[in-house]
Amino acid sequence: MTGKPVLLITRKLRDVVQARAKQTYQVILNDDDHVFDADELIARCQNVDAVLPCHSEHFSADVIAALPKRLRIIANHSVGVDHVDLAAAKAAGIVVTNTPDVLSDATAEIAILCMLGAARRGAEGDAMIRAGKWDFWSPAFMVGRQVSGKQFGVLGMGRVGQVTADRARGFGMEIHYHNRTRLPEHLEKGAVFHDTVAGLFAVSDVLSLHCPATPDTRNIINAKTLALLPDRAILVNTARGGLVDEAALIDALQSGRLFAAGLDVFQVEPGGNPALAALPNVFLLPHIGSATEETRDAMGFRALDNLDAFFSGRAPQDRLV
Repeated sequence: MTGKPVLLITRKLRDVVQARAKQTYQVILNDDDHVFDADELIARCQNVDAVLPCHSEHFSADVIAALPKRLRIIANHSVGVDHVDLAAAKAAGIVVTNTPDVLSDATAEIAILCMLGAARRGAEGDAMIRAGKWDFWSPAFMVGRQVSGKQFGVLGMGRVGQVTADRARGFGMEIHYHNRTRLPEHLEKGAVFHDTVAGLFAVSDVLSLHCPATPDTRNIINAKTLALLPDRAILVNTARGGLVDEAALIDALQSGRLFAAGLDVFQVEPGGNPALAALPNVFLLPHIGSATEETRDAMGFRALDNLDAFFSGRAPQDRLV
């Protein structure tokens, strides 16, 4: 290859990230930061050597089949890669990378915010004051649930799950978890391992979701599994919206079976679920788990590190296929 590789960056990244990209690559930007549909994504990829997408761009098997042979790497600006058909990419000889590690702290912070916002009725209180309706107080007013000393369940004890567990320990919470494999003792840090989802759910006063979205985990939170949780438990989801059957969640929240939920992700994004938004016992955020200056810079740099390694003939650190 002669000259700079041509790189498509599908969404607006931080200025420092785009500036670094321009030093090494011939960069094509999405100036108005709109979401590409499948046809536009295919068209934009026709004359590039690499693409740096976010989770908003969906590389289905059909999209990958329409990509040119010159496109050799998809360097994702995300940890999750459920928007990329990895099997199709592998069959096409396209390298796929992600950006692990760098967003664990930021996402853990959002998980704790969602837990506290749900437990202490944050959305309800905020709406009341903004509407000018706070005109009463008594000892029975706006009583929430205290999380200190409760049992904190982690579904998916990867990097983000482990950091979130560390933050929950700061509230004196007892950590329980389920993972595909048990962690070594030095990573477990005294957390109680459950070899089944049912075992974890049964003891989780707060259940925090940190597993990837796969065919096996889709709608893992459903009417049956919600019924396993202790009465008036709190659900936190900062992973992927596809993990939750939202109709079943709404039923559990309306019935009082769940005390509250704190959600940063939804089945439909952007937009969320209006039926969830109508409930007072749901604390909602617009998928901002990694949205800090430090983390977004680190994610962009990590994606570029993977591209730099690939085009210099080295193995990208975060290669998935």
